[in-house]
Amino acid sequence: MKMVISPAKSLNFDSNLPTEQNSNPCFLSEAKCINELLKEKTPGELSQLMKISEKLGDLNWERNQNFKTPFNKENARPAVYTFDGDVYSGLDVYTLPLEKINALQNSLRILSGLYGVLKPLDLIQPYRLEMGTKFPIGKNKNLYDFWKQKITTFINDELQENELFVNLASNEYFSAIDAKVLKTEVITPQFKDFKNGTLKMISFYAKKARGMMVRYLLDKENVTAKTLLGFDYGGYAYSEEHTESPLSPVFIR
Repeated sequence: MKMVISPAKSLNFDSNLPTEQNSNPCFLSEAKCINELLKEKTPGELSQLMKISEKLGDLNWERNQNFKTPFNKENARPAVYTFDGDVYSGLDVYTLPLEKINALQNSLRILSGLYGVLKPLDLIQPYRLEMGTKFPIGKNKNLYDFWKQKITTFINDELQENELFVNLASNEYFSAIDAKVLKTEVITPQFKDFKNGTLKMISFYAKKARGMMVRYLLDKENVTAKTLLGFDYGGYAYSEEHTESPLSPVFIR
């Protein structure tokens, strides 16, 4: 089984790590190349490029200047314990049993504008670069052009024929994968809540549910597509009635 999720803008470099294990990003040299271009931007240019506040422009200018290789546990931190948004709240990785960490490392992949694709224990340094940022790199007009073939090849090399592949990333990030050339079908769960009597996808809840789905699948043994339909964390349940395609199962609450 393989799962992909998005990164988070919020980062946590302070909490105690539950494991000493770590690994290095596969595309660290590419990240270094992108960072060299980012370092040339002034704080104001970063604010304009990323549509962020002046304060965040200053912060990310500082991060870009401080980027330094090689990565080690003194200057970097495992990705899954660093990203701190809604998806990661749902995943709740700090309570994951230590015996599940190898399964986590083998099955989960995090898509990233700077690092391309990360394994959970890959070391990262503080950064902000969303995949949808219109940032040219050499002959590539944006990050999608730069990353798509690299990420798709990486994922495909890891996949076995017809292996369960669960997309729990946002459209912005999953668009960095050329899904039509993957060795297997992609299952993209949908999470919907009732609001004012209407069933709809509510971003905050859906993000957290994606993380809960990762945790649910890690908690189970010998996972299959049928296992996925048993997802019941956070009060969600599979709705056959609202599901139009087996590749987009709908979970409601």
